[in-house]
Amino acid sequence: MTSCVPLPPGERPADAPPPHRVAVLALDGVIPFELGIPARILGGALTSDGWPLYDVRVCSLDGSPVRTSDGFSVVPEHGPEELSAADTVVVPPTANMRALADEGSLAALAGEALARIGPGARVVSICNGSYALAAAGLLDGRPATTHWWEAAHFRTLHPHVLLQEDVLFVDDGDVLTSAGAAAGVDLCLHLVRRDHGSATANAVARRCVVPPWRDGGQAQYIERPVPEPTSTTTAPTRAWALERLDRPLTLAELAGHARMSVRTFTRRFRDEAGTTPGQWLTAQRVELAKQLLETSDLTVDHIASRTGFGSGNSLRQHMRALVGVSPAAYRRTFHLTSKEKEFAQ
Repeated sequence: MTSCVPLPPGERPADAPPPHRVAVLALDGVIPFELGIPARILGGALTSDGWPLYDVRVCSLDGSPVRTSDGFSVVPEHGPEELSAADTVVVPPTANMRALADEGSLAALAGEALARIGPGARVVSICNGSYALAAAGLLDGRPATTHWWEAAHFRTLHPHVLLQEDVLFVDDGDVLTSAGAAAGVDLCLHLVRRDHGSATANAVARRCVVPPWRDGGQAQYIERPVPEPTSTTTAPTRAWALERLDRPLTLAELAGHARMSVRTFTRRFRDEAGTTPGQWLTAQRVELAKQLLETSDLTVDHIASRTGFGSGNSLRQHMRALVGVSPAAYRRTFHLTSKEKEFAQ
């Protein structure tokens, strides 16, 4: 397979559900890598019959060519009318976004563009595309993130945004923001997972040869002293724990496996994974439970046992806290048919 987006031959069947329409807004100075992420990830999500689940369209403010940050221009096939027709609008970063924000012209530019978005549409930013969302007033009083390099400046310019600069992405329902470059891949995979379940997102990730899941709460790779190659890390212990999620793993047991004191292990774990060992374990157990709910007919109690929650009530509590729905509701939405299971392999 040579492409992330293998398309089936022929016309889409008339009775097939229409794909989710995505408009990617290319502004002057757009960064090419991030501009291509939505088409590469969302465009790679397919039905069990091989039809695209998303219709991704790149547009500009006036339908004209757009200069990129890398010495060439792109020619979007669509104009601003796509913004009002889209179910999801994505704003990638530009090389001059911060300058536009400083000079005050971004507010009018972003306000005019994003005012076209229809009611009920999702709005997504990648990297410093968050400046455009903030300038249009979409982030006031809401949690959001941006590239860590821009965090201090962003907070000064937009003090009413609840900025979380140490995470990969923030999902606040109809408004989602991500940190730099690769975090845009994480956020688009999260959208696929949220819309169509883990199996579909994992299939996209496999075709594009990227990690299928990094929790949005994981720390950005903020500039820090790099440990010496001989330094002990928690990575082997995390891999070891993933094979034993059905067991009641304790912090002392994890630290013992890593051959560290509990205090050192906890500090190093947070530095590397961006969260505490307990929070990380819970997230991994919920992720495994989601996969089992999608791909098996096991009872909730059995899945709770397989994932280390012990009881169905405990699993329900953690699913509601992290996913927002009960196991039963999640299964009704994302349980795969036998044909879909075969396609996801």
